[in-house]
Amino acid sequence: MTHANDIQRDHLASALELAAAGVPVLPLRAGKRPVGNCPACTGNMCGGRPNMKTAGPCQCPRPCHGWAAATTDPAVVASPVWGSAWKRAGAVAYCPGGAGVTVVDLDNAAALAWARKSLPSTRTVPTTRGEHWIYRGSMRSANNVRTGVDIKSLMQYARWLGPGTGTMTRLPDVVRALIGREETTPARGEMVSSLNRSAAWDATVATGCRHTGRYVRTGLDRGVAMVRARTESGAGSQAYGVASFLAKQHTVCPGPCGLDAMGQQIIAAAVSVGVPEAYAARAVANGLYGPTALGRVS
Repeated sequence: MTHANDIQRDHLASALELAAAGVPVLPLRAGKRPVGNCPACTGNMCGGRPNMKTAGPCQCPRPCHGWAAATTDPAVVASPVWGSAWKRAGAVAYCPGGAGVTVVDLDNAAALAWARKSLPSTRTVPTTRGEHWIYRGSMRSANNVRTGVDIKSLMQYARWLGPGTGTMTRLPDVVRALIGREETTPARGEMVSSLNRSAAWDATVATGCRHTGRYVRTGLDRGVAMVRARTESGAGSQAYGVASFLAKQHTVCPGPCGLDAMGQQIIAAAVSVGVPEAYAARAVANGLYGPTALGRVS
């Protein structure tokens, strides 16, 4: 009979091997669910991790926030604070998008039959009820895109069930189309934009901001870089997250803080990697001034 400690060691060994190969990993408890948040992270009181849809400042050393805790750092994976999670772990999970892949999760025979007819062949991994078809490239995740079909890539986790068989092929348009094209990222140079390229934040538009110009500029530059790094997909969501995070930094400023100028630069960054301008503008407006935004209107 396999001892619980042997299972724990197997999970940890698998996780370390994956992390060394550049695959972000996390422990799952029984029932294929992530480890619950610690008291400081419960209810997102910590603000969430920087790589979540709404970027936050959380640097919790525990595997809180599910997929967002996934890491390739072996020191974190094997750390004492993760050790208690591995003791209770029922499986190892990974963030497909963080590894640069997309998993098409086929959950029943009908879904499998559809995939064999409609999708290009690629690497496959057997699951309890179906198969994971793994493609090279990342995209937005979504559940129930068809009956019995989930897309697991960015901001999602999947169970590690082994390396699978077959040659991994490039993520096809037919899979991207299952979610919709509004946030897809076409090749550079394929969009026409009406943005005012001279829009830029500076201290002259932030006469009531409590922050120094250097502080604001550094945060904005980092946010814009994060958006521009999303060259495959997810730039629209990243733009929303950056806008929301920046707005929260100015919630107690007497104002104005120049959020409009910041927003224009974030929109321009998203458009530069292929997000339709109208979509980028909505995402940034929702992040800066939407019903959940804390920033004050400039």
